[in-house]
Amino acid sequence: MVEIELDGKTVEVPQGSMVMHAANKLGTYVPHFCYHKKLSIAANCRMCLVEVEKAPKPLPACATPVTQGMKVFTHSAKAVEAQRSVMEFLLINHPLDCPICDQGGECQLQDLAVGYGKSNSRYDEEKRVVFHKNAGPLISMQEMSRCIHCTRCVRFGQEVAGVMELGMINRGEHSEITTFVGQTVDSELSGNMIDLCPVGALTSKPFRYEARTWELGRKRSVSPHDSLGSNTTVQTKNNKVMRVVALENEAINECWISDRDRFAYEGLNSADRVTAPMVKRGGQWLETDWQSALDYVASSLQKISAESGVQSVGALAHPISSTEELYLLQKLVRGLGSNQIETRLRQVNISGAAPAPWLGMPIAKFSDLDRVLIIGSFLRKDQPILAARLRTVVKRGLQVARIDAGGDDWLIPSFGIAAAPGAWVNTLGQVALAVAKAKSVAAQAGTPNIAVSPQTQKIADALLSGSNVSVLIGSAATSHPQAADLHVLAQFIAQQTGATLGFLLEGGNAVGASLVNANGAGVESVLTGERRAVLLMNIDPDSDLPNPQQAREALAKANTVIALSAFKSADLLEVADVILPITPFTETVSTFVNAEGRVQTIQPSVKPLGDSRPAWKVLRVLGGLLGLDGFLYNLPEEVIGEALGDNYCTRLNNDSSAAGVSNNHSIMVGLERLADVNIYAGDAIVRRSSALQLTRDAKRGNQAGINSTLFAELGLKEGDSVTVAQGNASVTLPATLEANLASGVVRLSAGTVVSASLGSMFGPVTVIKA
Repeated sequence: MVEIELDGKTVEVPQGSMVMHAANKLGTYVPHFCYHKKLSIAANCRMCLVEVEKAPKPLPACATPVTQGMKVFTHSAKAVEAQRSVMEFLLINHPLDCPICDQGGECQLQDLAVGYGKSNSRYDEEKRVVFHKNAGPLISMQEMSRCIHCTRCVRFGQEVAGVMELGMINRGEHSEITTFVGQTVDSELSGNMIDLCPVGALTSKPFRYEARTWELGRKRSVSPHDSLGSNTTVQTKNNKVMRVVALENEAINECWISDRDRFAYEGLNSADRVTAPMVKRGGQWLETDWQSALDYVASSLQKISAESGVQSVGALAHPISSTEELYLLQKLVRGLGSNQIETRLRQVNISGAAPAPWLGMPIAKFSDLDRVLIIGSFLRKDQPILAARLRTVVKRGLQVARIDAGGDDWLIPSFGIAAAPGAWVNTLGQVALAVAKAKSVAAQAGTPNIAVSPQTQKIADALLSGSNVSVLIGSAATSHPQAADLHVLAQFIAQQTGATLGFLLEGGNAVGASLVNANGAGVESVLTGERRAVLLMNIDPDSDLPNPQQAREALAKANTVIALSAFKSADLLEVADVILPITPFTETVSTFVNAEGRVQTIQPSVKPLGDSRPAWKVLRVLGGLLGLDGFLYNLPEEVIGEALGDNYCTRLNNDSSAAGVSNNHSIMVGLERLADVNIYAGDAIVRRSSALQLTRDAKRGNQAGINSTLFAELGLKEGDSVTVAQGNASVTLPATLEANLASGVVRLSAGTVVSASLGSMFGPVTVIKA
């Protein structure tokens, strides 16, 4: 530790710290623009100049290392004069457009100009002009003349997002921040550049000219679009969500949020919103009142349950639903005597599944890992903020091993094996055999007895050499037809290497769903076609279910399909008989349990739209109309108190109940389908965000990803059309080269309009040039 004196106060900071760190520790504010605690030091704005004893001139606090006995003065006459001089230079070319600037009212330059700027300028030359750039549908670079070259956006791309998409060209007064020629900013974390920009050079394109910051109300919230539970601030005006920004929480999302968290709000008030109960009569949809709709639903459920048996009633719910909603839905279904309820919408193999899967460790503890094995995951797109955290930890020595089908660039140095999904069990089995041999123990029963390859041996050696190790099972592995075998092998490897076992789950409340017993028979059981009444909550059948065609056939056989949804879609209107309009998470009290088991309750940001109602209230009334016990709730707090209880954390459990690995290890011959869930197709809200649907990532979801070998065999060029057949169905769509994709694999995203006409997420496919 080094002791220095700052403005007459003594403070100790670690060796190698900068003066800025010492000032922050004391709570002393030093004006700055380019410095940010999460980014490397650039020292190019010079606003943080301070006086250091015996130094001939003021020094930048962000880039001046502390030395023992140093005396620093941050607000001396010499320091303030230097800061004022820097501010004068910064304002020479800055345009006088504060009245129309979206950053007005929350602009760092504006704030510091009040304290350090002059009322008039000594310069009367023309201000420089920087032409605008097209950065894509999310970020506006219309007013780059405002840029002060702090390079925060450039450093963020390189250091946090993992990809350099902005850079500086030219020199001196001709310097400007720009994109690469002909390219846009496409990172899934790009919106954080808007927050980082201390002036109005980078602004939100969807929010542009929509409102001024002082007109907005603010509510603390949580993003339900992935299982991390990123903290956000929802900003509203006239009962409408206008903007979502990051809320700092070091334990979860630090100070970042993904573009999915930031821009999905556009979907909240889309044209698809349902604002009144709807009932289908003679093939026509008619709006009705709540009492009539609920009476119809209650009488239908009672009649079907009595005539066809209690197991004829089933329910499916998206894990974006709140804990209160999921608890009451399962309570209603089980109250009728059925166990046909499921939220693990894409998990077709639930044999031996973990009772309450979770991350296995606190999110913050990822920073301490030195080894991690990730199995079957689209990490960068499924969990963008977690990927960014791992990207940072890799710089401190973390080794990342992966077993998947490749093709997905995580922008993280890693090693491992890219194999077709049909070979994942054998591949992971080799790692298990290598670990078993090293530990002199018997392998898990049923483990494929095959030779260990050098690549799998390397993975085993890395896990065995680590002191803080984690084995993570991703969304593709849990959706895999042999998910149970992958789970058993991963659990064996974790136990033998002393690693924690965790799941990278889909949906903001996947953990909460398990804790409140909202999982039961499995999605395939609910969709066998034997259910005469099916309740769907927050689901679009074509987009949220693992085999859309099978789902449609099963729902068509039901006597009634009851949808509790905030939105209508063509497929939902086709299969449903009644739609009860419920509110999204921004319009009701909602509790979410994130991947690490942290409970987060948020208050409504706006009032319910139209005649929509919170789902927990709808289910409460339905329970009463059905004559079920235990539905007399007045407040959501009563529901969540009963749902989770006091010791919910003790119920988190990643253990498989399977005795061993099954005997079906045959590797498929020919081409296999690999289905990711496109980053902007995961839930009903995100799918309706117009800005997100214009991004490169969204468009990628409607393309066929093909590896280099097959690309050459078919004689394809980027964008050529191919016809992909799966079973009796086929689609024609553009092809895109994914050079790192494993041999024999074709990536076709699930959750999109194009893929809705195909079959399951895994299985044999054929591809021909159209």
